[in-house]
Amino acid sequence: MSCLREEPVLLAPLALTAIITVLALVTPSHLYFSRFLSLAPALAASVWPVVGTVAIGVLAAALDVLVAVTISSPGPARTHLFTLAVIAGATAAAAYASHVRQQREQTLADVRSVAETTQKVLLRPMPRRLGRVDIEAFYLAAAAQARVGGDFYEALETAHGVRLIIGDVRGKGLPAVGTASAIVGCFREAAYDEPDLARLARRLDVSMSRYTTLMPGDQMEYFATALLVEIPDDGSAVRIINCGHPPPLLLRAGAVGEVTPTAPSPPINMGGLLGEDYRIDTVPFATEDQLLLYTDGVTETRDHTGVFFPLVQYAAQWDADSPSRLLEQLHRDLVHYSHGRLDDDIAAIAVRAASFT
Repeated sequence: MSCLREEPVLLAPLALTAIITVLALVTPSHLYFSRFLSLAPALAASVWPVVGTVAIGVLAAALDVLVAVTISSPGPARTHLFTLAVIAGATAAAAYASHVRQQREQTLADVRSVAETTQKVLLRPMPRRLGRVDIEAFYLAAAAQARVGGDFYEALETAHGVRLIIGDVRGKGLPAVGTASAIVGCFREAAYDEPDLARLARRLDVSMSRYTTLMPGDQMEYFATALLVEIPDDGSAVRIINCGHPPPLLLRAGAVGEVTPTAPSPPINMGGLLGEDYRIDTVPFATEDQLLLYTDGVTETRDHTGVFFPLVQYAAQWDADSPSRLLEQLHRDLVHYSHGRLDDDIAAIAVRAASFT
């Protein structure tokens, strides 16, 4: 019964039993409150295991007999026997309900365990430092019970510099995991091989197209917005390809601005819509500058009136000297703005240009 000390709600069946017993003892006998003792095992079934549920049913039956003897109830014996039969029936039904509940809880625990393992493979812990870049990331899934969703990210140190990807697969929860894993898996391989960021984006699109041929329905239903970022080791600039994704924020010396693409590229798996090659935007990235990459779960967070989260406005008020501090303030403001009702997958990466050592 150690769990009773951990969760006060688990004391409810005992509290109900005590209240009914006291009422039965202090009220006129013709009211016969002890007949309500059958409610105790019914309530226990929702929070207690089978053994505890049966035990409180036995306790309820014993208390019914005790009350009948104590108050010298004038009712016929068959009335007391009927009450005991009701308690016994309710206990048996409650024990079965408790068994079914425990099985479902175990199934849910197994599903969550698989989902968490999947997330650890898909979203591996990110190193705090790659090359000349300090990095921090966080992730929140809309499918809270599964703890995994359709947003993804990765950061790798390659011969071409530090390369990052952040993206958002169409859909939510477990159905989006396969698509996200296909993109991340391709990125983890191609980021080391492809010398040009545009070729890396093209390879991701081709890989995604091949993946969707194995999926049911229209292939064009499977796509992902993404942001590809390259930070060379020998320079002070970042190269960015925006594939239909929300623009990153650049925080520099107290100023905040969106890095909007000069020519947006289509989402991954929609490369056929690309008129020319992928457009690479180059942005200065001096020491202490910070770049915030995020998915649309951030900007589509709403307050109680339905107004979207004004990211730039809030970011201008932040005083963050590190990526971890930046994401702490972002998370804090999102929770406060939405009153804790974050109903979309959210992923974010903060990177800071560190000094050469």
